[in-house]
Amino acid sequence: MPIRAPVRGIVADLIAVLVAVSEGEPLVLTVRERRALPAGPLESGHRSLQTGLRAWVEAQTHHPLGYVEQLYTFADRDRTASAGQQVISISYLGLTRERAGDGTAGEWRGWYAFLPWEDHRAGMPAVIAGAIAPRLRAWAGAEAEWQRAVLTFGLEGQPWNEELVLQRYELLYEAGLVPECGAGDGVAGVPMLFDHRRILATAIARLRAKIKYRPVVFELMPESFTLLQLQRCVEAIAGRLVHKQNFRRLIEQQELVEETGEVTHGTGGRPAKLFRFRREVLAERAVAGTKLPLVRA
Repeated sequence: MPIRAPVRGIVADLIAVLVAVSEGEPLVLTVRERRALPAGPLESGHRSLQTGLRAWVEAQTHHPLGYVEQLYTFADRDRTASAGQQVISISYLGLTRERAGDGTAGEWRGWYAFLPWEDHRAGMPAVIAGAIAPRLRAWAGAEAEWQRAVLTFGLEGQPWNEELVLQRYELLYEAGLVPECGAGDGVAGVPMLFDHRRILATAIARLRAKIKYRPVVFELMPESFTLLQLQRCVEAIAGRLVHKQNFRRLIEQQELVEETGEVTHGTGGRPAKLFRFRREVLAERAVAGTKLPLVRA
């Protein structure tokens, strides 16, 4: 039985999954040559966790945080390269309307570069049938394990559940199909340092669930937008298409937006009306019962 080195102490880190949507693509802010999420230590001078998070994210990235919520606390042993120390990471999800660049330290990267099997806007990605499913079939030693893979990845005619992002990544990790597990060359996607890809998967799952019952999507939109831009933003996050007419009917029924009285000619066709979120929605930031009309496979 291996003998572990004694743990000299516990280090608390704050990790930010900072998300933006630009031209219909979901982006995440990365650092360390696009291999990690912004992270920094919790210091005694920070009044609260969120205060500490905002302070070092803005200092490290020169980028203001808007909407922020806590995700999860990761405390697994040996989850970082800190020898002799146990690192506890408290992760946060942050949303912003800011576009990439404009003085931001770090680099925005499409989040599907890291988890390409999650983008189903054009149907099931080829990587699932071409690489993931065969490798999982070879790994599964029992029918129960294969059925778990079938349900998780929507194989053999099973429906795709866009919220199972973390379960899919953890299944690939368990099967030794991602480099982060220390074995295998990975089936697809850009690896990240430590367990940052797992944290990103957690954030995507949370956001995909959240947009179905809270209007947090307005945090990712400009002050005025077309309904098509709003639809494309929702689809980018969900990794699924929505029924256009049902989506617009839902927006109208929930009274989420109001016309600005202006139009845009930048759509390539007829001038499109511009909308903004209603002030009441901006103040409340909560609408119950919203269910997005996602297209089911």
